[in-house]
Amino acid sequence: MKLATLLEAGRPDGRLVVVDDDLHRWSPAGAATLQDMLDGAEIARIDEWQPFESSACASPLPRAYQFLDGSAYLNHVELVRRARGAEMPESFWTDPLMYQGGSDSFLAPAEPITGDPDWGIDFEGEIAVITGHVPMGATRDQALKAIRFVMLCNDISLRNLIPNELAKGFGFVQSKPACAFAPVAVTPDELDGWHDGKLHGILRIDLNGEAFGRVDAGVDMTFDFGQLIAHAAKTRDLAAGTIIGSGTVSNKLDGGPGKPVADGGAGYACIAEQRMVETILTGAPKTPFLQPGDRVQIWMEDDAGKNIFGTIDQTVRAMK
Repeated sequence: MKLATLLEAGRPDGRLVVVDDDLHRWSPAGAATLQDMLDGAEIARIDEWQPFESSACASPLPRAYQFLDGSAYLNHVELVRRARGAEMPESFWTDPLMYQGGSDSFLAPAEPITGDPDWGIDFEGEIAVITGHVPMGATRDQALKAIRFVMLCNDISLRNLIPNELAKGFGFVQSKPACAFAPVAVTPDELDGWHDGKLHGILRIDLNGEAFGRVDAGVDMTFDFGQLIAHAAKTRDLAAGTIIGSGTVSNKLDGGPGKPVADGGAGYACIAEQRMVETILTGAPKTPFLQPGDRVQIWMEDDAGKNIFGTIDQTVRAMK
């Protein structure tokens, strides 16, 4: 099943609709919102099909009870530390990194990214899942069975604000503004690339119309979603409607840090990673963070070339 949430004035949780496999049409879903469905409301598809437009969509869950973002692709973490001359602790390979992000409102998939360029605005292409209820102490297998939908995420980061926040020893707040999700949430059973708790497929990222990333979400993922969810549920229940992010998708190349798409590599799912590689290779970064007017597009295609989740398509807007 593929579901989307249409933006509707005066309804912060939007209107839930069923989307056809080609993302060409939608019909009413019966349940009022995706959260209603996750809480047990029945889907009663009504055959009143209308043209589907991604620009009319909110994120599938416009707001959620909880958003927890991991860092499952340790190549990304290793590059961050290597660029500043730090070793990666052994515990990182056995105990996932995770932070709790804001979830009271998410950006729509075509909504601008607003911020001060001095903050170091960056995109992060990720995979995310929506869970049903997960009991405290759930095993990996129990956690995998709780996954209801799979999505794509742009987890926006303000890179120049991160160091001072982390230096306080108390986590991200200002440096992690509202993120966005692709228009369509898909049940795992409809994804040919879903197995072993991972989504296998090429996550595509374009920056200003040029290929920036063509990274495979199914490889170099140290912790699968069952492990990430079980980690989050170690000491608490997770409510139905919890969103778990994978962290920035990141691939190695021949055991090394990778290359830009233009140089024959898979590229990167965030600007920071390209800057890290530039620092490692040349001693200094040269790629700038996002500037007003820049456009970021994130999507994934199936083997037939069809867009699976719709496209996150955001431009950067300076603060007034």
